[in-house]
Parts: sequence; C-alpha cells; structure tokens
Amino acid sequence: MKIESPAFAHNEMIPAKYTCDGENINPQLSISGVPKEAKSLVLIVDDPDASKGLWVHWIAWNISSDTKEIPENSVPSGAREGMTDSGKPGWRGPCPSSGTHRYFFKLYALDAMLGVPIETDKIELEAAMINHILASTELIGFYQKQRK
Repeated sequence: MKIESPAFAHNEMIPAKYTCDGENINPQLSISGVPKEAKSLVLIVDDPDASKGLWVHWIAWNISSDTKEIPENSVPSGAREGMTDSGKPGWRGPCPSSGTHRYFFKLYALDAMLGVPIETDKIELEAAMINHILASTELIGFYQKQRK
C-alpha cells in the first residue's frame, strides 16, 4: 500500500499553500495498493516535532477502501473527521513555531468500518483500530514557517 502527493515528494518540503502561511488546505493525496479485503481506510496526519509534543493536524476514518485520491481542500465522500489538537475537526495545516518540522501522513487499511463518534481524537481512534489493521504506509513532508 502506498500514499503519495503530487504536491511534494516523500521527505521533501510541503508547499506553503497547504500551511498556515498559505491557503491552509489539505494537499492532494494519491492512494494505491490497498488490500482487496480492506473495508475502510484511516488517515492520520501529525507532527512529532511540535514544542508541546505530538500535534495532530488531521484524522479521518471510514474512508472508502476504493479511494484512489483525496483531492486538495476536500474530505473523502462518506469519511468522518475527528478532533485535531486545534480543538476542532478538519485539516489544520503545518504551522511550526520554530525550525523545520516533520509531518507524517499515515494511512491504514482496516478490515472494518469504525463506529466511533466525531468527537473522537487520535488516541481513541488508534484504540478503535487495534486488531483491525491490514496494512499501513506513510508519507513524510517537512515544513518551516515563513518569516514575515
């Protein structure tokens, strides 16, 4: 299974368009190689370099296992978005306070749909995924806040 973006390559810089310095929209993501037995996909985007510890930028679950692309500035049809560390659901782009941070776009194929509420956060989502993960992959992008 693989997750890629035409906006940036693995271990390369994320364009400012997708951050707090730009339009703050999610980048386009391409998905391939999903196991045939998968019932749903989960996407988690987080920053392990945040000054207060791991920062969650986006979580989405119950994404159709047939999904091949998530267009920019969109949520996959039928998917649910959960709580980010900004206190609300939906994409919250990179906005590091200092230095260059890494952003992990983690994709999981599950053997089930998840019946968790939209108030779900990353910890609760990961707990619900236990024993349901068939495959996983990740895309890493970097970003350094623009100086004004």
